[in-house]
Amino acid sequence: MTHQSEFIEVFTAFLRDVVDEHRPDPDEQGELAKALTEHLGVDARALSAVTEQLSRAQLVDADIALDLIDPAVRVVGYRGRGGGDLGFMDLVNDEHGLVGLGPVEYVSAAVGPGRDRQVVAAGVRLMTFEGAAVAVLQRVADHEWGRPSPTLEIMAEDRGTAGELLVRLRAVMREHSVLRGQVLSFSSDEYGSSLGGVTFHERPDIPGSAVVLPGESLRRIERHALLMGDYRDELLRAGQHLKRGILLYGPPGTGKTHTVRHLLGRSAGTTAILLSGNTLGLVKEATQIARAMEPAIVVLEDCDLVAEDRDMVDSPDSMLFELLEALDGLDGDADVTFLMTTNRPDLLERALSQRPGRIDLAVEIPLPDRDARRALFALYAGDLAISREALDLAADRAEGVTASFAKELVRRAVLAAAIARREPGDTDLLEALDELLSDQDALTRSLLASGPRSFEDLDDESWDDEED
Repeated sequence: MTHQSEFIEVFTAFLRDVVDEHRPDPDEQGELAKALTEHLGVDARALSAVTEQLSRAQLVDADIALDLIDPAVRVVGYRGRGGGDLGFMDLVNDEHGLVGLGPVEYVSAAVGPGRDRQVVAAGVRLMTFEGAAVAVLQRVADHEWGRPSPTLEIMAEDRGTAGELLVRLRAVMREHSVLRGQVLSFSSDEYGSSLGGVTFHERPDIPGSAVVLPGESLRRIERHALLMGDYRDELLRAGQHLKRGILLYGPPGTGKTHTVRHLLGRSAGTTAILLSGNTLGLVKEATQIARAMEPAIVVLEDCDLVAEDRDMVDSPDSMLFELLEALDGLDGDADVTFLMTTNRPDLLERALSQRPGRIDLAVEIPLPDRDARRALFALYAGDLAISREALDLAADRAEGVTASFAKELVRRAVLAAAIARREPGDTDLLEALDELLSDQDALTRSLLASGPRSFEDLDDESWDDEED
């Protein structure tokens, strides 16, 4: 035997002795397992866990609900090998004794406009439910460790207790959800198309006097969007459904979004979910939340981006089918309003626009006529020292402009007066009007969405110019 072989043999024996000497006792529990065993009253390593996956929007609700179910809960943290990717049972059955107790990890999460809550990001809740000891592992999503969504893992001596806790938890989460009655928008998960974060918005406060629409348009919209829920019992007794779809259509800048903001301000206590752009693809998730948090309004701005006529595209858009399924899938007693806006009603999918129960009220928000322009100029002028005669003259001259134009006109008048170090007056308004109507400001007028009076005046080429 060579010296090298002798060395390898001796060194291998040495390592074997070291491993044997430090091998943990199979009956010896790690710190986390000891804490769980003491709390549960049975060896935690012999138990299994029930897992509940949450969306990121539900994480705060779950945190609040668990605190409400057991206000005396004790939360412990853990540390050690594999803490990120191991499940509850793996952490408890710690063969190497490397998972010990440590600090609880928290994450700050929004619960309303300008308000946050510290939520358990990684920790074990030692709690009592219906007189039984229960342990709940609560963790946020962690894509690095292959956990795409927040999770709860519930361990109890009786698995039936874990199931009963889940039922109670879901009910308390729904009742006390931070989403209820709020104005919300969502972001997509950066790792996929699922629901990501939630943003809370202050509810707008726009009175009806600040909404200038022709004829009885505003009254019709308010009645359909806001009053139907007040007569829920009467409608259901008569076999009528509560869910409704409202479409506001018209050229850009005429006040569709402004009208939506007015409706949101009038619907205090109603959950409002705002979808636009990329988040239009989250209509399925938004509908589920709206159903759980009813009464609710789901706003889809520029819905033509999703519901473009299938005959005019190479392949059907999956988001369109999700929208149609959302509109069709709600039960008749769901007090949910789908409030949609579009600049291009001619491109809307016929299945969306022509089938009852998907859109049952369509209201045009057209370019303002002379009286509407006069009202808009007066509205935005407010208490400024601008005469009726100047407002009349501006309304006569500004044919074909939009509400956005009116707002910008008054802003420019105020700016000109401020530069001249005087209070805004007729001269400032009319000079600002000359500037906006001049040929040099043709592009600005286009960006402010001034244009032809009605959709009938627009051919396809005009639409292209308008969008550009």
